[in-house]
Amino acid sequence: MAILDDELMNDAQFDAEVITYVRNSLPQELKDKFDDDLLYYFHDLLEEYLAESDTLEAEPDEDGFVNVDVEKIAAYLKKQAKKEKVGDFTEEELFFIVNAELSFGDDFEE
Repeated sequence: MAILDDELMNDAQFDAEVITYVRNSLPQELKDKFDDDLLYYFHDLLEEYLAESDTLEAEPDEDGFVNVDVEKIAAYLKKQAKKEKVGDFTEEELFFIVNAELSFGDDFEE
């Protein structure tokens, strides 16, 4: 059970780091609009989308990168948030969140 507890703690810590990074990446007006609960909601929704779609299964380019359609993901997040009555957001607002989420860790790669 200790291994599972450690894994859950590590996942929670990683998620908190992602949320902090996303919050710091947002323009000021969006920082005021998206509280941590909303950022966690969209984080979970984005992870769900990536797990269930074939986005990350695509063939990488010659540099090893997979082309990700950020606008398509933002549209999905918008649709789900409206469907689940979380709120009515624009794709432009959600674009910033998706872009920040996907760029998390880029600063640490080299």
